[in-house]
Amino acid sequence: MANIILKDVWKRYGDLDIVKNFNIEIPDKSFCILVGPSGCGKTTTLRMIAGLEEISDGDIYIDGLRVNDIPPKKRDIAMVFQSYALYPHMTVYDNMAFGLKLRGYSKKEIQQRVNEAAEILSIEHLLERRPKQLSGGQRQRVAVGRAIVRKPKVFLFDEPLSNLDAKLRGQMRAELKKLHERLQSTMIYVTHDQTEAMTMGDMICVMKEGIIQQIAGPIDLYDNPANKFVAGFIGSPAMNFFEVEVLNKNEEIFLNEGTFEFQIPAQLKDKVSSYAGQKVTMGIRPEDIYDKLFFNPANKAAISTFSATVEVVEPLGSEIYLHLNTGKNELVAKVDSHNQAKTNQIIELVFNISKTHLFDNASGAKIM
Repeated sequence: MANIILKDVWKRYGDLDIVKNFNIEIPDKSFCILVGPSGCGKTTTLRMIAGLEEISDGDIYIDGLRVNDIPPKKRDIAMVFQSYALYPHMTVYDNMAFGLKLRGYSKKEIQQRVNEAAEILSIEHLLERRPKQLSGGQRQRVAVGRAIVRKPKVFLFDEPLSNLDAKLRGQMRAELKKLHERLQSTMIYVTHDQTEAMTMGDMICVMKEGIIQQIAGPIDLYDNPANKFVAGFIGSPAMNFFEVEVLNKNEEIFLNEGTFEFQIPAQLKDKVSSYAGQKVTMGIRPEDIYDKLFFNPANKAAISTFSATVEVVEPLGSEIYLHLNTGKNELVAKVDSHNQAKTNQIIELVFNISKTHLFDNASGAKIM
């Protein structure tokens, strides 16, 4: 297996910068996710690692070897695309064996590798079928199997689950995680789905407009977003944002939303005091907002209470999403399924101040 380093990598098409000053080191055996909205440059980055796109500037290293001028077939990588691109006239066995035949492997070696990959993916019973006889999930397994038989240093996945329905996507996420644990290989996976990123990756690179916004593990990314973009992109439902004014009252710092106000804890004052008299963006996740009737905090000083009107109730079985309006801002709360809130009802809510995020209005950078 191999570690991968991208150093000062740029990709330009004429005057248009698609990937900008990209720097990342992906350790051996890690499962790295490149995530971001459509058009952020994640697939282009993956294709540069594969050698399918030339880089405009910078260097790419695979297992310590600079590969800028090395063609794709000699980089010892295997790529699974969004389109599985199986040969319709070939059986599953022949689809998986095709690349090995081109490389001159013996019949015995090919049979051994295909059978091993089929066993790993539980598709032994499908080897004599053709692609049109397979479901979407089975085709996806065959495409992955075609990569596994190569035994490459690096696996590259370009949104391989996007063609599957929601239930099958969930199943295949787990299958790919198990596959990574079994193969102990380096995997780089591109997706626009933050749920896939959070559940699959041990290393997540969030991108926007060709620029890395943050690289971190899933929990750190969720708890400590580097800026407003990352905070809003990671988490479902998305983080609530609204503008607040920073007020200095007798050396104590308060945040005023317009309909409610709360005090910043003493240990956090230094981070916010320089913004006194200015407006900043406050962020709070839906799961950190609670119906006061169902909340019994251990530390009452660490909570803030406010009122809001319930506009929409979305029951989801184990939880309920409440769409709320404070009179100035709209927000979403994720509450317990036993909650009895009704549309148009005014309810009291609380949130944990320690879970509050503050961002600079101009730059989007994290303040607190």
